[in-house]
Amino acid sequence: MESMKAEIQKIFKERFGEGGTLYASAGRINLIGEHTDYNGGFVFPGAIDKVIMAEIKPNGMEKVRVFSIDIDEYAEFGLKEEDAPKQSWARYIFGICREIQKRGGEVKGFDAVFAGNVPLGAGLSSSAALESCFAFALNDLFNSNKIDKFELAKIGQSTEHNYCGVNCGIMDQFASVFGRKGNLMRLDCRSMEYEYFPFNPQDYKLVLVDSRVKHELKDSPYNRRRESCERVAKRLGVDTLRDATMEMLDAVKSDITAEDYFRAKFVIEEKQRVLDVCDALNAGDYETVGKKMYETHHGLSKDYEVSCEELDFLNDVAKTLGVTGSRIMGGGFGGCTINLVKNDLHDDFIKVVVDKFNEKYGHEPKIYDVVISDGARKIEE
Repeated sequence: MESMKAEIQKIFKERFGEGGTLYASAGRINLIGEHTDYNGGFVFPGAIDKVIMAEIKPNGMEKVRVFSIDIDEYAEFGLKEEDAPKQSWARYIFGICREIQKRGGEVKGFDAVFAGNVPLGAGLSSSAALESCFAFALNDLFNSNKIDKFELAKIGQSTEHNYCGVNCGIMDQFASVFGRKGNLMRLDCRSMEYEYFPFNPQDYKLVLVDSRVKHELKDSPYNRRRESCERVAKRLGVDTLRDATMEMLDAVKSDITAEDYFRAKFVIEEKQRVLDVCDALNAGDYETVGKKMYETHHGLSKDYEVSCEELDFLNDVAKTLGVTGSRIMGGGFGGCTINLVKNDLHDDFIKVVVDKFNEKYGHEPKIYDVVISDGARKIEE
């Protein structure tokens, strides 16, 4: 973090002079609660110690001048709708500016230099970290922090929808804005109520194993699964599967397809697993947390069918080695597993999983240790 901060400050000084303010926001993990957001259920994310960091200073003009260190590109744009930049990375920042303005907030011209250490393509929401960093900064610099945190998360979500072509839910931006060190957050995707739960295991580490695989899919499996869930909810006479039970589902089993049955079964069981993990964390019971993670992986693989051979292999290796918990993290069909690993097993787990995966698939997975950390913030000098 310190070396990234020093590089940002050095390049900012070279390009724009002295006197900017530093801000950061985090990537995120989701411990449990997958494919539950669009079913009105719960998700259980936390911000991590991988961030997007930016130095920003008002420039007295009606334009934004911004440099991305990681992409080594400069963009310059105005603040009207027709001023949208061509570069996809710059559209995130432009979108944040416009969404604040649409809500009656103020944005004036500014200079910025930013960089990050959130791994790209690993499902850790680097785009939400970028959005949240700039939303938090512009709220602080131009709006005296009058925009509340939930609105900042929605500004990030609207940016994805309106300027980046991604119809995402709210979880990633929520986690990036609201993250708190040593805590995970249970977000109710129906009411938008949230609660912090302690996550500060002394004897365990969270390890992400990135398969570096992303399978190209012929149809839209995400939409097909969503439609399955909506069909079952309609058959049960409820708004979403949040209000369904296994007894209700079993009562209509003969009226629905086997595919729809198993999709709904996963969602109903996953809803309960999130609540069970909350109870376990309050009791400091990380063994139960791990057991529920394995159950989620099994459900995602067999009932929801969003796993793939490589992710199932990583999960099997974790189980064989005695890792406390392991599961797919994210939408599936590639990406990462998230693993809850005892400290004394950590080094051996990494060595074995890298060697075995490389032997079977011809490339090494990437390994990221993550620590639950703070979300969007101003970095005090």
